[in-house]
Amino acid sequence: MTSSPSLSRPLPRAVSRRELIAAAGAAGAAGLLGTAAGPAAAAGSRTAASASLIIHNARVFTGVAGARPAEAVAVGRDGRILATGTGSALRRLIGRDTEVVNARGNTVMSGIHDGHVHPLGAGDRSLRPSLEGAETTVAELQEILKGFLADTGGAAQEPDGWLVVEDWNPVGLLPTGTNPHHSMLDALPTRRPVALVGGDGHNLWANRRALEIAGITAATPDPVGGRIVKGPDGQPTGLLKDDAQELVQQHIPEPTQAELVAACAQVLGQAAASGVTTMMDALAGRHELRLYQALAKSGKLPQRMLPAIRLDAEQAQDPGASLAYARGLQREFQGVRGLRFGMVKVFLDGVIEYPAQTAALLKPYLDGNGKPTNNRGELYVSARDYGRLTAAFNRIGWQMHAHGLGDRAVRTALDGYAYARHATGRRDARNAIAHLQLVDPADLRRFAQLGVAACMQLQWAAKDTWTMEALLPYIGPERHRWMYPARSLEKAGARLAGGSDWPVDALQVWNQLRTAIDRKGAYGEGELYRRLEGLSRASVLRMHTLGTAWQLRQDGLTGTVEKGKAADLVLLDRDVTRCPVPDISDTKVELTLVGGRTVHDAHTATGRAAAARLTRAAQGPRPASYASVHGGRHRACGCGS
Repeated sequence: MTSSPSLSRPLPRAVSRRELIAAAGAAGAAGLLGTAAGPAAAAGSRTAASASLIIHNARVFTGVAGARPAEAVAVGRDGRILATGTGSALRRLIGRDTEVVNARGNTVMSGIHDGHVHPLGAGDRSLRPSLEGAETTVAELQEILKGFLADTGGAAQEPDGWLVVEDWNPVGLLPTGTNPHHSMLDALPTRRPVALVGGDGHNLWANRRALEIAGITAATPDPVGGRIVKGPDGQPTGLLKDDAQELVQQHIPEPTQAELVAACAQVLGQAAASGVTTMMDALAGRHELRLYQALAKSGKLPQRMLPAIRLDAEQAQDPGASLAYARGLQREFQGVRGLRFGMVKVFLDGVIEYPAQTAALLKPYLDGNGKPTNNRGELYVSARDYGRLTAAFNRIGWQMHAHGLGDRAVRTALDGYAYARHATGRRDARNAIAHLQLVDPADLRRFAQLGVAACMQLQWAAKDTWTMEALLPYIGPERHRWMYPARSLEKAGARLAGGSDWPVDALQVWNQLRTAIDRKGAYGEGELYRRLEGLSRASVLRMHTLGTAWQLRQDGLTGTVEKGKAADLVLLDRDVTRCPVPDISDTKVELTLVGGRTVHDAHTATGRAAAARLTRAAQGPRPASYASVHGGRHRACGCGS
């Protein structure tokens, strides 16, 4: 591991870089770059050509194919990159008040672009107790929930105060295969409504009181795009899938606006501390847009933000009404600083792991013993409807973003995009499919042919409970080999983009990038088809910068480090282009810039606090997929007990 970058000489952070340069004088500033200063710098003048910031002695990953190696970056006073090159070449850009940072040989690169994330959901979740994705027996879970009942008000909240618990693991009840039932929650010593929200975003488990409040009975029909799981007796079990979750969630009291704004500001600070400079919020409606409006008004929206307007399965059948809805939200919130509209999100299916099995497959799920069942998952929107919807939005220059996890959902999205291309004649729509957990090999080349972005969450591409025990027996080895086929897509010419899906997963950006390379990551028990599907380091860095910028139609502005682009940059604590691949997981971000403005500085009190929260999250209990992999080895690996 290389040493951390610092200022030009070790000084308390109370002394700013600007003060340091002014005190050093022009000659001193030139000395920092290892060469004599040019005339403008020698005069100590501030000229229009001088830089506001120069980072030197760096390994600059420009992301530009065939670009010359660079060791310094100059940021102009307009928030754009003024120049890249050698330290000696950039010396002419030093003015009296230019800030100069010595990277000590570590990486400077474009900021991370997160092409599929739910940051406001992370803020909302942070206000409630969390199960951290733990695997437990029913008895162990009940003991944990008793503690949460006490911590959230105890007797003072009886009988009507909701207990809502985040990050429940839908496949985490032990022994493996135990299915949730409201009776397990009904056994708690409370009359309060209880709801456990699945960390995957697709499952909710409610007790009988919560079901009664929601009016869910044996006669309640499944909503479009969701399922009320019922037992052999026809009665609801308490498990609600996908859009059926809303039947209960609509009755849960919301936090106050002030509470949400404070929580969301904190998690956006964590994202900045992770090096994230642009986000595509994959689930936005009026509620989320009002939060962004409040965050922007209070100066607490550090990233560039592209909200994807979420349309449900019913809306997807009516393109005209959907257009009116999305454009109405655009008109209402288009003045919010930091927001850019032009994206729509639609769920085409659910999740693939047992016992959910709502991802749409071309061939049926297996029963765990190799025999086909009659279940092919759930396709929420037909190819015809999705094509018509896509055509309507592509005509006005908007993009589509599909949740497509199973191979049938992926094909449905591609079919819809093919229809829209034929109907509109547009060749650069840049529609996307997210997740791509299972892709049929016959569809690989269609991504390039249709100009579709493959937005992948490759922190999941490791051997763990989710990919092995909860999946392999239910789809078989032939299909399993095509799990997260990143390299196959790349070889077929697809544009790869990256996203975290935070808070479905913890925000661990650099482990996400590492896992895309070695297909194991920090927590996997082994490599998941690394030789077949692992990506090169350069491909992964481009995927999470320029690749996602392309997906978001932002590649003319950001995504590479070159003259004229916005200075959305990160300075890291190591050289991620050369360090051992496992070391990438532990990367820390020293400095994050958006448009040349510092949104994270690890040497400030705010920056240290944000970094500390990230560290605590990384050291906390792992999701069940990782917990089961590590077994009794937690103390040895240091990831918690």
